[in-house]
Amino acid sequence: MSGNETRANPEAELEKVRARYGLLAVVISNLAIAAVAIIGVWRLHGDKSVIVGVLTAAFTAVSSMTTAYLGIKAVSNTAKSLALGDGLGRRRTEAAPPDQHTP
Repeated sequence: MSGNETRANPEAELEKVRARYGLLAVVISNLAIAAVAIIGVWRLHGDKSVIVGVLTAAFTAVSSMTTAYLGIKAVSNTAKSLALGDGLGRRRTEAAPPDQHTP
């Protein structure tokens, strides 16, 4: 992408930056959760019931964070495409009744 195209559409560039940093925040958060879980398991010295709880909580936190980010991103993209009119034509063709032929 050349510099002129970037200046012509600053909203597209802003959306790319938001997506990039949002994904970076999710990845860093997931790594922090994993690190805390690993340190917690290491410090428990083999207490299996507590280890299972720590790992379950860590997995739940990582999956919830990732799912929330992807869900918000999908809804944002859908809303943006509808606002720009991209989804309007699609909706009209889906809602159009089938051709009715009389015998």
